[in-house]
Amino acid sequence: MIRTRVGYAGGNTDSPTYKSIGDHTETVQVDFDPEKITYRQLLEVLWNSHSYTRQTGIMQYKNAIFYHNEEQHQQAMASKKVLEQSTSRTVRTDIAPLKSFTLAEDYHQKYLLKHSALKNLLNKFYTRHSDLVDSTAAARLNGYAGQNGTKAQLLRELSSLGVSDEGKKVLKKQVGD
Repeated sequence: MIRTRVGYAGGNTDSPTYKSIGDHTETVQVDFDPEKITYRQLLEVLWNSHSYTRQTGIMQYKNAIFYHNEEQHQQAMASKKVLEQSTSRTVRTDIAPLKSFTLAEDYHQKYLLKHSALKNLLNKFYTRHSDLVDSTAAARLNGYAGQNGTKAQLLRELSSLGVSDEGKKVLKKQVGD
């Protein structure tokens, strides 16, 4: 993962906000390096991380995949079909073209990280909020703050995350065994 950012997509309303989302859906934008993880692999992660057989009925919280081009569209549809065939269940996650993406308000960005034991370390590294939002390391740290990832993964990349010895201890405790 290069970067993750939260925001609003899928609608036609100009300048959506959390309090005035209009016809948009809350979403996560994922920037990735296809040399390290493929779009198909990202789809596998997505299918395994949400309830694809249910749809909320509320536009703001609907399950959706927003694709950028026809190749992504075809891969998303093919992975949906494979999932339906392998589980004998109907996938209700929408697959739609990305018309636009509006970055969510600052308080939504890296939310788990900002509310974790690592929050005190953030101001030392990120003097501008946009740097935090765009940071690869912060995206990874936010994932660990949400207890995603294994201890083995953390240990492999710990030295590349740019945290102090104190931060490393906090991360190891956060991830556990």
